[in-house]
Amino acid sequence: MTKQHVLTTINGEQTEFLCEPQQSLLGALREDLGLTGTKEGCGTGDCGACSVIVNGRLTCACLVLAVEADGQQIETIEGVAEPQALHPIQQQFLEHAALQCGICTPGLIMATKALLEKNPDPSEHEIRYWLSGNLCRCTGYDKIVRAVLAAAAQLRGAEA
Repeated sequence: MTKQHVLTTINGEQTEFLCEPQQSLLGALREDLGLTGTKEGCGTGDCGACSVIVNGRLTCACLVLAVEADGQQIETIEGVAEPQALHPIQQQFLEHAALQCGICTPGLIMATKALLEKNPDPSEHEIRYWLSGNLCRCTGYDKIVRAVLAAAAQLRGAEA
């Protein structure tokens, strides 16, 4: 098969790569571009470990073909932090012990980022609903919800 040329923007940088027509965006990110922060959990869009943001929309990278990334704006976990500091979401996940094995963490952080960009002051119920597509088998969800609430407050400039 002939490889396809893809020109996209990933984490604010214009990026070009070649991919097989049937390759997933997840595969291209991890294997071709070396962006291994996005994890593969299930490969069927059920766990949220591979969550990225495409054109402002939370997306499972395992369900998108890499060729569909052509011309799109993609955000991955690698683009969340500043060069010298964690993003407030990442910092709050760390401070609230909302991570353990790390497989689900990048997807949860991307889902949280997408949520807080749409709703900077979500309720606990809204957070649980929004994150329902992200499975975690280690931490339990209470610590994750507390981390999201604290990150939301920090990003709004309020006290957590």
